[in-house]
Amino acid sequence: MNTIAVQLLNIKKEYSIHHEKPTLVEKFIRSNNERFIALHNINLTIAKGERIGIVGPNGSGKTTLLKIIAGITAPTKGSVKTQGNIVSLIDLQAGFHPDLSGYKNIFLNGLLLGMEKKEIEAKCHSIIEFADIHQFIDAPMFTYSSGMALRLGFAIAIHADPDILLFDEGLSVGDKNFQKKSSKKIQALMKKKLTVVIVSHQMTLMKKLCSRFVILQNGSILSDGPKSTLSRYGY
Repeated sequence: MNTIAVQLLNIKKEYSIHHEKPTLVEKFIRSNNERFIALHNINLTIAKGERIGIVGPNGSGKTTLLKIIAGITAPTKGSVKTQGNIVSLIDLQAGFHPDLSGYKNIFLNGLLLGMEKKEIEAKCHSIIEFADIHQFIDAPMFTYSSGMALRLGFAIAIHADPDILLFDEGLSVGDKNFQKKSSKKIQALMKKKLTVVIVSHQMTLMKKLCSRFVILQNGSILSDGPKSTLSRYGY
């Protein structure tokens, strides 16, 4: 396990589709509602320092897979093992407490990301500066716009010095200037010896960044191999 960053064994993720609001009883017992299998029989081992691209059509389970690696959602079956500090550029507002100030949420979110209190204190000014929310930092989070909260979440995440970086191209934070600044920061992180897992439809970018590609189809792994295997599947 010393050389392994992520190991997924027999992962299955199943959702219950309720066409009407579920009753209290249905929340605790398996009902006759339709079941949707987002991921099925996923076995994936990622070595430390690998850069993997996750590709596939919409609805194939790419983001669900990232969320399971990140620990944002739990698999229905199977086991997940990770080694190192994970920073996920998904669900950037997860972990924020609406009644606490932005300042206090920096510490709360930073601790959840595995940062030490002294480390957060040292980086706090830089986080506030990057998020560009100086005048609102002492205001409670429920007063923040969604854009402000996302900028703060992103700023905290990229200051966490990850061993494993997960991000989805669907991430779009702030205005053009902030997105440009964010892109530069991600590129700087990519120069480090990180384990990186990316979900994207931008194949030109993916081929530059990744050496290994996992293709998902209908929630299962269709292919797992080097860049040269992509052309077989039309990528």
